[in-house]
Amino acid sequence: MKTDDLADLLAAQVAPAPRRAASRRLGLALALGLPAAAAIMLVDYGVRRDLVQAMLWPMFWVKLLFPACIGIAGYVMVQRLAHPGVRVRRAWLGAALPVLAVWVLAAVGWWRMPDEARMPALMGQTWRTCVWSIGLMALPVFVAVLAALRTLAPTRPAAAGAAAGALAGGAGAAVYALHCPELTAPFLAVWYVLGIALPVVIGALIGPRLLRW
Repeated sequence: MKTDDLADLLAAQVAPAPRRAASRRLGLALALGLPAAAAIMLVDYGVRRDLVQAMLWPMFWVKLLFPACIGIAGYVMVQRLAHPGVRVRRAWLGAALPVLAVWVLAAVGWWRMPDEARMPALMGQTWRTCVWSIGLMALPVFVAVLAALRTLAPTRPAAAGAAAGALAGGAGAAVYALHCPELTAPFLAVWYVLGIALPVVIGALIGPRLLRW
């Protein structure tokens, strides 16, 4: 068979890709991963007992919404990186700006605190477990999103893996916030950011292995 004939045969068998395949598969990944993360939080940790009262405090919403914004930005990045040749554009800012905002908030709070209050505000009661707890909550979303990406066509696997980590880390931190008793900006600026960064770094490292064609 001639090369031209083979090319014509292969082209004749090509079917158009399903519309919004990436959105559907990533949506399914979140539909599986988020309930699993919530189940881990409920079974192994439990919702904080004063949750209703805590919802009246501004810092509770900062703790909940800044990782949620990172997760949303991660979703946008993953969705774009799942398609060959689609640029991320300014979606990275959606993940970077919430971190920058909480760092500024922490710096202002640190400057205004008396010296004896600074280290307790930074370390809190749960600094030893916070990063790993967020990583544990992020794990189901991380695995589900990577599995979805393997069925798509990312051409920048390291960036796609990092974006999957941002999505998972933001989601995991937001879920963990429903349990976490810490409410100081310095604590969030260090330990929450490290907890979110953990799956980002892992995703960037394993993306080239797991997501290559």
